[in-house]
Amino acid sequence: MPLPSATILMLRDGPTGLETFMVVRHHQIDFASGALVFPGGKVEAGDYEVRNYCDGIDNADDTAVAMMAGAIREAFEECGILLAREKDSDALVSGERLNTLEHYRDPLNRSEVSLIEFLEKEQLMLACDTLQHFAHWITPEMLPKRFDTHFYLAVAPSDHLAIHDGHESVDSVWISPDNAIKGNADGTYTIIFPTRVNVEMLGESSNVADAMRAATERNIVSILPWTEHRDDGNYICIPEDAGYVTTAEKMQVPST
Repeated sequence: MPLPSATILMLRDGPTGLETFMVVRHHQIDFASGALVFPGGKVEAGDYEVRNYCDGIDNADDTAVAMMAGAIREAFEECGILLAREKDSDALVSGERLNTLEHYRDPLNRSEVSLIEFLEKEQLMLACDTLQHFAHWITPEMLPKRFDTHFYLAVAPSDHLAIHDGHESVDSVWISPDNAIKGNADGTYTIIFPTRVNVEMLGESSNVADAMRAATERNIVSILPWTEHRDDGNYICIPEDAGYVTTAEKMQVPST
């Protein structure tokens, strides 16, 4: 069975337009090693326990809540941005308050502290209402390690410093979708197919507001890619009605 997982496309408006935060996976990670990806990872059992510590989840079922909680937790662990509020506050935690919570990142990542323990002790509420559902991808059945991944958009708080964790990810960058795609084409970055087509879709928006609005209006299709043999080789394919410009990519033959 695919492992439930969640990913956040953290957004900001940069000097030349929309930018997103991406990290480079450690080469020893067994999925997408060395690739430029969005922060995210597996949804943990503890992510299903925090419904009472989430804002904006009135109509969401338990699975959806766990996905959003996992996305926020992973973003905090992996890039240091925390989409949360003090209890009884309408404002996201300040950069100053965030600095006092930094020491939780590693214990959360190592499961030495559960998410609910962290939220209870620090009297925090996860700001699930800041997330916008963006995509849903399921790893193809022929692959040995499979994920059932929900992608979310979120606006990065301006006073939260995004920085990779140095463990699962070894580098990070705020980058425009166009530059990410160009970097993949010229070999500067390695971006796997699901990430790349979601970057392409994000690039159809010129700023954060446009991206959020487009995601709200788009019908999100669950994507289960498949392989298809064509005259010039094998291709990985996705449905043509899913809203992506690229719907097939030729699979590379491993060098010997």
